[in-house]
Amino acid sequence: MNIKMLAALALILSVSYAAWTLFIGPSKAGEDATSIIIPEFSQAAQTGQIAFEESCAACHGINAAGTENGPTFLHAFYKAGHHGDSAFVNAAKNGVRAHHWRFGNMPPVEGVTDDELLLIIKYVRELQVANGY
Repeated sequence: MNIKMLAALALILSVSYAAWTLFIGPSKAGEDATSIIIPEFSQAAQTGQIAFEESCAACHGINAAGTENGPTFLHAFYKAGHHGDSAFVNAAKNGVRAHHWRFGNMPPVEGVTDDELLLIIKYVRELQVANGY
């Protein structure tokens, strides 16, 4: 192989790995739960954490680490620039069809108020920022 072919192969492998990481994601949800940075949350985020744990953690995990039933929110997919706050509200209120992960469709979340959703989003966003998302 010449140097151009090696460079092309390296580029293909790099792009393939980046695409796998972005579009397939980790092989097992929650596998990085031990390395999550827990920030000093604002008062609103602390209240949101309680609501998250009551309404979301069964699927999305403690500290949004994910479970076998739902994805982590500590991933590039859920950055504010990719899934804005309105996407979280829409998913909670209306459910969402599976499009990034293998977990299946998400049903609407029953019993969560609009105010609780805003606090949950505040919690998730502060957790994301602390973890580089």
